[in-house]
Amino acid sequence: MGSLPDVVEDCMGVLQLYSDGSVYRTADIDFNIPLVPNDSVLFKDYIYDTDLDLSLRVYWPAVSKGPRKFPVVYYIHGGGFCLGSRDWPNCHNCCTRLSSGLDAIVVSPDYRLAPEHRLPSAIYDVYGSLRWLRDLGLAGRKVSCGDEWLDGRADYERVYLLGDSSGGNIAHHVSVKLGSEPRELDPVHVRGYMLLAPFFGGVERTKSEEGPPEPMLNLEALDRLWRLSLPLGENRDHPIANPFGPSSPVLEHLLLGPFLIMAGGKELLRDRVVEYARRLKEMGKDVEYIEYEGEKHGFFTNDPYSEIGGQAMQAMKKFMHDHC
Repeated sequence: MGSLPDVVEDCMGVLQLYSDGSVYRTADIDFNIPLVPNDSVLFKDYIYDTDLDLSLRVYWPAVSKGPRKFPVVYYIHGGGFCLGSRDWPNCHNCCTRLSSGLDAIVVSPDYRLAPEHRLPSAIYDVYGSLRWLRDLGLAGRKVSCGDEWLDGRADYERVYLLGDSSGGNIAHHVSVKLGSEPRELDPVHVRGYMLLAPFFGGVERTKSEEGPPEPMLNLEALDRLWRLSLPLGENRDHPIANPFGPSSPVLEHLLLGPFLIMAGGKELLRDRVVEYARRLKEMGKDVEYIEYEGEKHGFFTNDPYSEIGGQAMQAMKKFMHDHC
């Protein structure tokens, strides 16, 4: 009998990669994050890609005043491209908070995860979920799919992408694609991008990466997520990881943004987020950067109903109002 395969990568026991290439994922996760009841928001799941069996969840305000239209906010979950789902409690809580707080329709797509599906699969999938919305708009079905709750209520002229961590990375790459093909999603018009500590990397370390680790995140974990998610043989200067790497596309001529970029002051990713915002500003892009002192990675995602979460919500609401 041959020897059993060894574990070569272990993400907190939730995800394990074995020496023979097989992957183990557990469905038994102790999130320690309770679902927050929010009766002011309703939701329903839809399949947006039948070939890949990919679903998304749509949230909408339960009570609406008159026949008005709602902006659409895409919430792209984080998880280092390897973890996460629309039905995880932190993701669900975020989306109910966003829908009620922003008075918006919120769309939360799942996407294929690494290492089974390495990048750029996740980026393709999220863009595909935007095509789902586009196709519904072109068909004039108003995202109803037989339901009356959204007939005529989705405002395709006011769509915003909100990306959390690796979701922020995905939102950046969607913005790059739309920057070169701005009319491809018509009648869907993306008016802005809200990035919560977007997950970027690079071979050269930053000061914050080498600083004190966070309770749920350290430099070893960051490196592991990149090893598991990037195309085989690539390093952290790959264009997907490093938007300003040696082989990354030139962004100056693209119609990018506007961007609202937020980070916690004690995040390992802080310096990369600051550098990302600075470089975009130097290119003349419309960028607003907000830093929340003393906060760590996931400060909004894991507690969107907190006081800091409320401050972030107000910043998002203002951003959407300013770019409507």
